[in-house]
Amino acid sequence: MKPMLPSLTFELPVRPDWQYEVKYDGFRAMLTWNRNGIELISRNGKDLLPQFPEIKEFLLRYEAQFKPFLPLQLDGELTYLENTYKANFSAIQVRGRLKSEKKILEQAQRSPCRLMVFDVLMLNGKVLFAEPFHKRKNLLIELFQRIEFDVESDPYNNQLLQYVKAYDDFNDLWEKVVLYDGEGIIAKSNNSLWEEGKRSLQWLKYKNWKYVSCFIISYEKANGYFYIGVYQEQKILPIGQVLFGFKPEEKDALKQTIKQNMVREDDQFIYVEPAICLEVKYLELYENQLREPHFDRFRFDLEPAECTYARFMFAQKNLPEDLEITHPDKPLWEKHCIQKADYILYLREISPYMLPFLKDRLLTVIRYPHGMFGEAFYQKNCPDYAPEFVETKEAEGINYIMCNNLKTLVWLGNQLAIEFHIPFQTVITKGPSEIVFDLDPPSKEAFHLAVKAALLIKEVLDQLNLIGFIKTSGNKGLQIYLPLPENVYSYDDTRLFTSFIAEYLISKDPTSFTIERMKKNRGNRLYVDYVQHSEGKTIVAPYSMRGNEHAGVATPLYWEEVNENLEPVSFNMENALKRIRSQGDPFADYFQTKQIQPFTPVLEFLKNSAKKG
Repeated sequence: MKPMLPSLTFELPVRPDWQYEVKYDGFRAMLTWNRNGIELISRNGKDLLPQFPEIKEFLLRYEAQFKPFLPLQLDGELTYLENTYKANFSAIQVRGRLKSEKKILEQAQRSPCRLMVFDVLMLNGKVLFAEPFHKRKNLLIELFQRIEFDVESDPYNNQLLQYVKAYDDFNDLWEKVVLYDGEGIIAKSNNSLWEEGKRSLQWLKYKNWKYVSCFIISYEKANGYFYIGVYQEQKILPIGQVLFGFKPEEKDALKQTIKQNMVREDDQFIYVEPAICLEVKYLELYENQLREPHFDRFRFDLEPAECTYARFMFAQKNLPEDLEITHPDKPLWEKHCIQKADYILYLREISPYMLPFLKDRLLTVIRYPHGMFGEAFYQKNCPDYAPEFVETKEAEGINYIMCNNLKTLVWLGNQLAIEFHIPFQTVITKGPSEIVFDLDPPSKEAFHLAVKAALLIKEVLDQLNLIGFIKTSGNKGLQIYLPLPENVYSYDDTRLFTSFIAEYLISKDPTSFTIERMKKNRGNRLYVDYVQHSEGKTIVAPYSMRGNEHAGVATPLYWEEVNENLEPVSFNMENALKRIRSQGDPFADYFQTKQIQPFTPVLEFLKNSAKKG
């Protein structure tokens, strides 16, 4: 059966009575489960199960739950899910080309793909083609709920059949798709029927295009392709070819110009020197070629020398177009090959995970205008030259920056703000948003004390049923977070708990821990700074870099990683993103935990104990 297909649109598909879904980039797949068994068929009629056996294996584990709803048919996209809003096209292409059964099974076990289900076409034998989309969508979410499957897309959930959520607000979803670098959005009319094999105007695909400024290097005579390139260190780097998007008169004029200015010709190509600059929109770079390139406009305002690989890489990561990155090749670290461009691209990639912790918080940054080669300084006041999009908030005579969006984060990165420090509450809440224990040993060599303290605190949290998260400080320590519901507790409340933990640690091991504020009296003990958790104080944000020699990152950890083998210097810019891609984000459930954190009973116990004491 041929699937229903969306039509491509270049105009915003915002319409009344429409819904919006993430467009995942993979293999369109129809799942059928009936008395003959399970089938997973591609849009070209290919059986996908031999290549992706993990899907069938997963479904059969839940056969009892599915049985009341069979025969069943679902419409979806088979993907290698990179994050909630993006599938990795390259990874599923590699999986799709594997021939060895052994390698297929290895990959199915190690890196399983997921079927992202967005429609139900048959339920308990009843064909639903003629039902409107909104009704089919309701039936689909009911199915997931009744078989007790999660309805939130999650690349780290072992559930290989995942529900694709429909949003009523285009802008709400689009903001997330852009932030997470997704492929785009599918817009669907609530009243659309499912029409087999039809490319419908009731379903529209709106893509998250990237733009590259490039120049023409040759013309292919047989098929009319214009080959394009950019400069990389004064050499021409080919990046693909473009055919679509030109008006007929533009294409004819371009061909004539190329013929009149050719430098040489062979049987296949006409070659020209870089002179004609274009802007081309595309989806992503795949095997060093642009995917789905479309001509957008001529760039008569550019010289070919301005069409560079560095500029191309920034566009590839969907950086804000109107934000100039200055001196991208400036080196920042002495012992690491990190240029300013690398740092800004790190901020772009880490932004979905870092921005939620910066949102609505008074920001203090440490800037390194000369990288690690010069002096650093703290900046609290927003400078006068800050662009209009930078949000600010005045507090105690200081006009603080609030980093509430990607554009502000990248702008700060361009200012070489390396460290991001935030208070324990937002500007719209009273009292702390979390409790944080800063476990800072006296030296790098004493890091084992931070590990010891963290594990002792974890024992207490487990006994009290409290949910804690842990991260490296990016320097030589560890930091433990307890998310709290907003506007419920005061700093006096949390001080009861932090002092209780401090006293507990000292009672367990007075030779390792101390609350002595005078450094000279601490010896080689770890200082438990329970006073630091108070209004106006700050702590380094999760995923912020640090201005130290190992290019450290304040890296969220899984608790099982906290042991005697933990090395703080191994958590740096280079591997922070690799960790997320391979292991997920250990702080992924941080904000959901706020509402279920059982802190009140603990606090009441401490208050009663204080009264009795």
